[in-house]
Amino acid sequence: MTTLIKGGTVVSATGSTAADVLVDGETIVALLAPGSTALGTITADTVIDATGKYVIPGGIDGHTHMQMPFGGTEASDTFETGTRAAAWGGTTTIVDFVVQAHGQRVQDQVALWHEKAGGNCAIDYAFHQIIGEVDAESLKAMDELIGEGITSFKLFMAYPGVFLSSDGQIVQAMQTAAGNGGLIMMHCENGSAIDVLVQQALERGETGPYFHGVTRPWQAEQEATHRAVMLADLTGAPLYVVHVSAKQALARIAEARDAGQNVFGETCPQYLYLSLEEQLGATSEQWGDLEGAKWVCSTPLRSRAEGHQDALWKYINTGDVTTVSTDHCPFCMKDQKEMGRGNFAKIPNGIGSVEHRMDLLYQGVHDGRISLEKWVDVCCTTPARMFGLYGRKGVIAPGADADIVVYDPKGHTSIGIGEGRTHHMNMDYSAWEGWEIDGHVDVVLSRGTVIKDESGYVGRKGHGQFVKRGLSQNLI
Repeated sequence: MTTLIKGGTVVSATGSTAADVLVDGETIVALLAPGSTALGTITADTVIDATGKYVIPGGIDGHTHMQMPFGGTEASDTFETGTRAAAWGGTTTIVDFVVQAHGQRVQDQVALWHEKAGGNCAIDYAFHQIIGEVDAESLKAMDELIGEGITSFKLFMAYPGVFLSSDGQIVQAMQTAAGNGGLIMMHCENGSAIDVLVQQALERGETGPYFHGVTRPWQAEQEATHRAVMLADLTGAPLYVVHVSAKQALARIAEARDAGQNVFGETCPQYLYLSLEEQLGATSEQWGDLEGAKWVCSTPLRSRAEGHQDALWKYINTGDVTTVSTDHCPFCMKDQKEMGRGNFAKIPNGIGSVEHRMDLLYQGVHDGRISLEKWVDVCCTTPARMFGLYGRKGVIAPGADADIVVYDPKGHTSIGIGEGRTHHMNMDYSAWEGWEIDGHVDVVLSRGTVIKDESGYVGRKGHGQFVKRGLSQNLI
């Protein structure tokens, strides 16, 4: 089957041009100038009119947690529901995290995640590996996983007794990555200090959701980020700092990058738009003060008065925020977030955004915060390079997978769970309820198959395939 996408403006990370895109089967085979004489010789099976619209690579969300166990419950999106929601929002590839906790074998967990995702995904998927227990066996597994297309490994400086690795363990994992070419991903918060602050707050009777963020201050994030940067410098390992929310932590990342170190920063839509101030004032008839639990995530939201949100947009433009992912880890209010009523420390940490990332970042284009090209760069192209997918993913070019989004800048998207609003994640609330977006995802192709059109989702469970990743293509 051949598909011709006509009349649109193809946007890449480096520029925009009017071009028609020809797809044969699952692959892009040509970009043609509008009115090209070559078009006269082509009879496409399907023609998509993209006049007045942007044609961009399918989005790559490099940080999701489908069906992830956490705090006595499990993320509410399955691989089926979560990837379907992603398709609605123009994301055509996710990179999810296999979780190894204490007492578990890495390879057993990889097999479990393949079982969870296999045959269930609407879009293509790949895996990172969480190393929750650094020992001789897991270090050996890191080497083995490189050959299986799992080439990045996440460690934690937070969650003592669950995921936290000591500095010595981090050095061992970094040394292994420096030797095998893998990428170290790091959750940077000083977990031991945070645990003390949490206990002190609870003893003072400060139990509401707002205090989740107060007890995870920016200093704890900056300190851990600095420590991770220094350990990476010591070992020569590349470092990717996940979900950065504090401007001070990003300043440290920028400093390391200016010195020529392979250090990269990721942020998420919630840190660009949401803040502690809104969480403080959140209340509802149904949930009362627990309403703020909808926005409990780690790292936490930051104070708007301190200027974190504006600083993060600036760091996107300087390139020190390398990618924008979601850290999609959804939980329902009923039976999940409400576990933390009266004790914020028991609220499952996570926000659901996999469906809305492309739209929310396009709003930044509309508002003049970033360029069209930067939008494509941080949402599509650099994630592909960062995670060893570029060439196949993240670009509209001959030979690449036909993962393509037709985006209407004159369209409109209303986010929320009410009638006429966009929300297809498996959650009983939306963290983005009432948000209005000046743009709209019209058509989504995954490997040449239309999975979303103007009538809605037309994809199917099982279309998505596991993608083996190469080593990061973004290192200097």
